[in-house]
Amino acid sequence: MATAGKPPDEPSVAELARMIDHSLLHPTFTDAQLEAGLAVARRCGCATACVKPYAVPMSARALEGSPTRVCAVVGFPHGNSHTAVKLMETVTAVGEGAAEIDMVVNIGKALGGDWAYVTDEVRRLNDACTERGALLKVIFETDYLEDAPIIRLCEICTAVGVAFAKTSTGYGFVRKPGGDYNYVGATDHNLRLMREHCGPAVRIKAAGGVRTLGDLLRVRALGVTRVGATATEAMLAEAVRLGLPGPLPPGMQDARSAPAGR
Repeated sequence: MATAGKPPDEPSVAELARMIDHSLLHPTFTDAQLEAGLAVARRCGCATACVKPYAVPMSARALEGSPTRVCAVVGFPHGNSHTAVKLMETVTAVGEGAAEIDMVVNIGKALGGDWAYVTDEVRRLNDACTERGALLKVIFETDYLEDAPIIRLCEICTAVGVAFAKTSTGYGFVRKPGGDYNYVGATDHNLRLMREHCGPAVRIKAAGGVRTLGDLLRVRALGVTRVGATATEAMLAEAVRLGLPGPLPPGMQDARSAPAGR
C-alpha cells in the first residue's frame, strides 16, 4: 500500500537502495578499496555487496549487524570452471557468510546447445544454495547470446527454481568491427525478453550499464527488482535531491541538503 502523499508506483530512496547489489568486482581492487566499498554498501542500505570469493570473510565482518548482505560471484567472469569447482566455490562462500551467489553459466555449453549440461550445473548449484539458506542468481552474459539461448536459459531457471536470472557480468567484452572490445550489458530488449520468459517466481537482475538514477528507474519499470551497480552513491544522492520520498537509508540522511555535485 502506498504511503500518504506517495504515488502508488513511486519508489522511496530506501526501496531503490534495496534494489542494488553494490559491485566490488574490479580485478585490481585492494583490500583497502574493498573495505571502502563495503562501507558504501552498508551506509547506503544496499541489498548486498557483491564481492569476489576470497573477500567473503572480510565482507561478512564489515557488514555484520546491518541489513546489507554478502553476495559472492562463482565461476566469474567467464563461467568456464568445472562444475565441481563452482560447487566448491559456492559451498565455501556460503559457509563463510555469503547469503547470495551469482554464478556464470558455461557460455560455450549454452552456445553449443548442450542444455543437459547447463541444466545439471544450474540445478546442482541451486541445490547447494537452497540447502544452506542462500539464494542463487544465474548470469547469462547476454552480450554473447541471441534471443533463442536467452529464452532457453530463462526456461531452465524457471524449471530449476532459481531466485534470479541476471543479464551480465560487466566483463563480457565482445570484439567490435573497429577491432576494439566493449560490452553493452543490460539492454531493454533483453530485460523484456527475460521478464517475459522467466516464470513469475524468478526475479530479474540487470547488470552492466546501470549507471544513473534514470537507468535504475527505467529498468525497474521493465520488471527488474535487482541491479548490479558501482555508481550507488551517485544514484541514491540524485534520488534524494530530486525529492523522492523517504525513508532514507541511515547513511543518506545528509544528502537531502547537500548541494548538487557533492
